[in-house]
Amino acid sequence: MADKHENAAGQYLISYRAVDVAVGVLFMLAACVVMWDSWRVGARWVGGPQAGYFPFYIGLIMFIASAGTVVMGLLSRSPNLKSFVEKDQLWSVLRVLIPAAIFVALIPWLGLYVAGALFIILFMMWLGKYSVIKALPIAVGVSLFLFMLFERWFMIPLPKGPVENFFGF
Repeated sequence: MADKHENAAGQYLISYRAVDVAVGVLFMLAACVVMWDSWRVGARWVGGPQAGYFPFYIGLIMFIASAGTVVMGLLSRSPNLKSFVEKDQLWSVLRVLIPAAIFVALIPWLGLYVAGALFIILFMMWLGKYSVIKALPIAVGVSLFLFMLFERWFMIPLPKGPVENFFGF
């Protein structure tokens, strides 16, 4: 991934070529997982297709297409001076991605509803510039609504943490 260049402002950016190769390799790995698991459950035609027959060949097509993307990216001779992402654009994505990753990481310890309420409060206060007086009731209300919707009405248990356990939910 050493396919970096410097734009006019002096920021080092990643080119489209590097992203094409990286995403192609990731899709090739995903295709290998699909083909391996399809083969494990049966990907042959024995009096008809086994359970993994069609997924195996879809994974094979995905692998071949991704390999073509990787080869085209590696053999490309164009200077590729267009950057995939600029610093400001990357920061906009990370402002959403990092809190979302923290939210997912907190679910096993705090439960979905408490982690969700904290996530809503964070977003409303940080990105929306709302006060805690406005963010707190909305976050609690959304979490209570989702609790009632999934746990009571649909009867689908979702991950709970110490707060829900304390109140006996």
